[in-house]
Amino acid sequence: MNTPSESHPATHGPLRVHPDNPRYFAAADGRALLLTGSHTWANWVEHKRSDDEPDFDYPAYLDFMVAHNHNFMRFWGWEHARWATWDGSGSFRIRPLPYARTGPGTALDGWPKFDLDRFDPEYFERLRTRVAEAGRRGIYAAVKLFDGFSVGFKGPRPDPERWVPERNPYRGHPFNAANNINGIDGDPEGTGEGKAIHTLRDPAITARHEAYAAKVIDTVNDLDNVLYEICNESDRMPETIEWQYHMIEYIRQYEAGKRHRHPVGMTVPYPGENAPLFAGPADWISPNASESEPYRDDPPPADGSKVIISDTDHLWGHGGELAWVWKSFTRGLHVILMDPWEPLQGSDLHDNNFRDHPTWEPIRRAMGHVRGFAERMNLAACTPRPELASTRYALAEPGRECLVYQPQQGAFDVDLTEWQGTVSAEWFHPHSAESTPAVPVKAGTQVRFEAPFQGDAVLFIRAEST
Repeated sequence: MNTPSESHPATHGPLRVHPDNPRYFAAADGRALLLTGSHTWANWVEHKRSDDEPDFDYPAYLDFMVAHNHNFMRFWGWEHARWATWDGSGSFRIRPLPYARTGPGTALDGWPKFDLDRFDPEYFERLRTRVAEAGRRGIYAAVKLFDGFSVGFKGPRPDPERWVPERNPYRGHPFNAANNINGIDGDPEGTGEGKAIHTLRDPAITARHEAYAAKVIDTVNDLDNVLYEICNESDRMPETIEWQYHMIEYIRQYEAGKRHRHPVGMTVPYPGENAPLFAGPADWISPNASESEPYRDDPPPADGSKVIISDTDHLWGHGGELAWVWKSFTRGLHVILMDPWEPLQGSDLHDNNFRDHPTWEPIRRAMGHVRGFAERMNLAACTPRPELASTRYALAEPGRECLVYQPQQGAFDVDLTEWQGTVSAEWFHPHSAESTPAVPVKAGTQVRFEAPFQGDAVLFIRAEST
């Protein structure tokens, strides 16, 4: 498998939805791209419990992504400065943030209050530097502007054991009236959660959201490797959905006068349904799993109405499996992993060293493998074709090439009636990454295949002659 440094040493954007196969994005040269990769919470701003902790090792993170043949990350922007629903210590801090901390006065976290009329240059310099460096390494970055875990409380309600001040991120939000010098109040109803921030209720807050989005765009618009994401797991309130739609359209309108126009994405609300994603104006979406839309176990084939980036963050939180990668790829989906940065065992949640986590390595490697096959295929002409294989997992341009995933041991049939001549076949072991050529077969009929090794298998078929 080629790595990005061997084939595509840098990104070639800006991306646009592919005109012939809208399941994928097209690069500037017109080729269809599969986006896949790891993302982790501190890749833009620091998460620390004390100033003694080292900064997130961003260069090593990029090295890790390139080594695994990854080409996409969610670039995690956060809104609040302190506290988190998952941390009861009260010492959790996030910085830098978009706004300067000038005072006068002290915010609830013990630091100077925010001046919402002044942006913090460090935040935007870090944004540009890191996105640009990712692009030089062949990695696209979805710049996430807002986060649902920065307002409100995520978790079962009521839960008095968890609903304590130390777990309330709104206390650290710049739009908390106690934290800014500008008279902005993100919780006019006095709920203590600030969910009104992610709505259009207050024109003054909407104006500040638009000004922030404009500043982000001004910072990275000229870079090829940019996508945008409005908000991670926002509230499911209709008002919040409307707010996300508004921000998508605002970004499009603002970028219309700029050098580039980049894809804008929307991820599933929390807890939420996928219908607003498909009905909305986003170019790309990340759905949730449900009984009717089993994106974990049997992903629905992408129909081209949206580019779908299937993310373990929304499907499991922390989870996933190797089979999910191959099933999703053969159903026309892009796949990304929420890569944990806490220890596998132990009580300390905060640990920057996520790279040696044994549970996720097979998923990371599988994502690099599917990208390798995507770059060998004419992806723009390939569509999910479950009916072609008895396994029901096939991505194909019938008559030319077909990739089949067999999630279990045993023989399976592939319908080659639309093909002519002879086809070559290649077996790929999804765990060992070993490839084995198969004997060429005559097309024009149903053909039975059985892998020469144990366990699940990948079969890649190509027309040898027509």
